[in-house]
Amino acid sequence: MGSTETTIFDFNEDSNISDWSIVDDVVMGGRSNGRFFLNEEHNGVFQGYVSLENNGGFSSLRHIVKDKPVINKTHFFIRVKGDGKRYQFRSKKSNRDNHSYIAYFNTNGNWQTIEIPFNTMEPAFRGRMLDMPNYDGEQLEEVAFLIGNKKEQDFKLEIDYIKVK
Repeated sequence: MGSTETTIFDFNEDSNISDWSIVDDVVMGGRSNGRFFLNEEHNGVFQGYVSLENNGGFSSLRHIVKDKPVINKTHFFIRVKGDGKRYQFRSKKSNRDNHSYIAYFNTNGNWQTIEIPFNTMEPAFRGRMLDMPNYDGEQLEEVAFLIGNKKEQDFKLEIDYIKVK
């Protein structure tokens, strides 16, 4: 990535993670439990357990983006180390939107840099795809990670950075 990149969030020893929040299926009666913290290597760690009890089945980690223009950018780049499971990366143009734009990615237990073209991120609301255009990158107010693979499972996703280029 060259000089045209913009960092959305780069985890390090000075990171303030107070504007990151967990939203689990407990908001609709489920029993999943996610948590978020910085580890000794100063990476963000999103981990927990997804439960299918009470029609649950997801855990998510959300970050409100402040003053990070994405105009003239076309791709997200996320550096993560997962546990071999499938996750979603999500973006929202506005915090007032009900829908998110989503892209799936698989992890392999090693550090990976995942490239996600904006135009491949499809609009969805509560697991249903919407008949709307894909993400255009004109505005960005929220990014999120979500796990919800329709099975009960422990999960752990380490995050180094989120950038756009």
